[in-house]
Amino acid sequence: MTARTAATAVLVVVLGLLLGLSSTVEFSSAAFTSRSANPQSTVRAAADWTAPTVSLTAPGSTVTGTVTLTASAADAESGIAAVEIQAQPAAGGTWETVCRVTATPYSCGWNTTAVEDGTYALRAVATDRAGYSAVSSSVSTIVANRSTVFLTDPGDVLRGTVQLTATVLHAGSTAPSVRFEYIAAGVAGAKWTTACTAPTGQYSCSWNTTTVTSGDYDLRAVAVSGSGNTSTTSYSVTRADVLVDNTAPAVTMTDPGTPLSGTRTFAATATDAHSGIAQVVLQYAPTGSTSYQQLCAVTGEPYSCRYDTTRLANGSYSFRAVTTDAAGNTTTSAAVTNRTVDNTVSSVSLEDPGAYLSGVETLTAVANSTAGVQSVQIEYAPAGGSTFTTICTGSTAPYTCDWTTTAVADGSYDLRAVLTDGSGKTTTSAVVAARHVDNAPLRGADVQTANGGTTVGRLDARDSITYTYTGQVVPSSVAPGWDGTQALPVVVTLNGTANGSVLAIGRAGGAVNLGSVNLRQTYIRNGRTATFDATMTTSTVVVNGVTRSTFTVTLGAATSGAGQLRTTSTAASMVWAPSAAVVDLAGKPCSTSSVTETGILDREF
Repeated sequence: MTARTAATAVLVVVLGLLLGLSSTVEFSSAAFTSRSANPQSTVRAAADWTAPTVSLTAPGSTVTGTVTLTASAADAESGIAAVEIQAQPAAGGTWETVCRVTATPYSCGWNTTAVEDGTYALRAVATDRAGYSAVSSSVSTIVANRSTVFLTDPGDVLRGTVQLTATVLHAGSTAPSVRFEYIAAGVAGAKWTTACTAPTGQYSCSWNTTTVTSGDYDLRAVAVSGSGNTSTTSYSVTRADVLVDNTAPAVTMTDPGTPLSGTRTFAATATDAHSGIAQVVLQYAPTGSTSYQQLCAVTGEPYSCRYDTTRLANGSYSFRAVTTDAAGNTTTSAAVTNRTVDNTVSSVSLEDPGAYLSGVETLTAVANSTAGVQSVQIEYAPAGGSTFTTICTGSTAPYTCDWTTTAVADGSYDLRAVLTDGSGKTTTSAVVAARHVDNAPLRGADVQTANGGTTVGRLDARDSITYTYTGQVVPSSVAPGWDGTQALPVVVTLNGTANGSVLAIGRAGGAVNLGSVNLRQTYIRNGRTATFDATMTTSTVVVNGVTRSTFTVTLGAATSGAGQLRTTSTAASMVWAPSAAVVDLAGKPCSTSSVTETGILDREF
């Protein structure tokens, strides 16, 4: 190797190590100012790779006239180029610039008489001289330049009797009367109805929400001053968007099997049509007792946990599930009774082979018995069925066998293991339920999102979602008439449902057959819709020697519903429902089996 070749090789390694230090890639318009060189190669480093820091001081809970807004910003490397202070109506709308300041102090006057009275969010955006920007946390204030009434936020979800409270500003010499009204959200022709009326001079009263149907409602406060023909009415400039939920959730305890020994899986199914499931508590009690104790509490699907039954005395037990929705409504399931815990004889469990099975799958059971293991059978049955068929029988550990899934029809199956001990007594494992056999040549492989916007956990411009298939896909089957060589303009629609926000892709004058994705969190409220302009591109990746097609949709600006968008702080796994309209290079259609996002649990976008 020549000296020049060696130097170049070292340079490539050093650059690779530097670029591999972080999985987060940021871009800067920084000028390259530092330089090291040898006669063969040159490396330059930017003076600033770090975003600035910025914060905004809250101007107070209520403001009038012209108020001074002040931000603090710092950047230890290239320095601050400018700070922009912005305001946004809390009822929805875009961020509007109040002022742009290029030197300290970063403050300016905000003429609140030029905007409507109401609640506003305020923030500051700092940009350093390298081109990096940072956005401060937002602060809230109420603009109140006129005689008006403000409804205090009662919370997102209401049940039973709730206290409604308002604040009246600039009421004058005579205290007005205040009433609170509601209207069903999204119902054409609906009229405002009085929820309750506060005593004169007091601005609070109780609303019995059980008198209305569970669902979404808008609330407002109305202040009336004077009387007769001289009365004047002031409507609130803030309205609460609430969900009334007085409907109890549904819950069913899954039969854990009998006898029970070792560490076993206990599970329940739970649904709620309105506010969603907040928690499921799995409980046990000795047979004949009504004093139930907790096995575990679960806050997300699947509502299950592993529990060491050796912590229980041998004997007969009942098991049940108690679920609570986000509104606080509670339901207790019917009990699964007369289940025996016996940790002195045998235990058997079947390892979960995964949600989707194809080709030849290895099934593994774990079994032990103080009487010795005579045999272990691994069996299958159509999901929910009671007739099981033996896949294999083993008499020595490890208890494994290969299941040729092509010998059965595609569909959902239950799996279990049956232990026969040395005395001839049998023990049946818990069922590994609803494992889906899918031998379609093309399936969805994964779905992932990336945050490219300004707010983590909220849909913004430059955010993206990528769909990956198990093989190569014909682009025109995803979007008729499209060959994939150019970015395709599409429209992203976000719909709020009771079970999570659902994202779908479409386009003007044609279909986009990517199916739908349930984000499994509330990025927009139930019954609300937002749309975004977007672009779609396609490429391929090679995984384990197999070439796969990917389709990436990158969001542009929101074209409707921007004010309805919400920011979630809770991680969840998306579920993609592919479309059978998509075909592989041989013309075979894609399976419609749902695909759960892989990798570390995270917030989307």
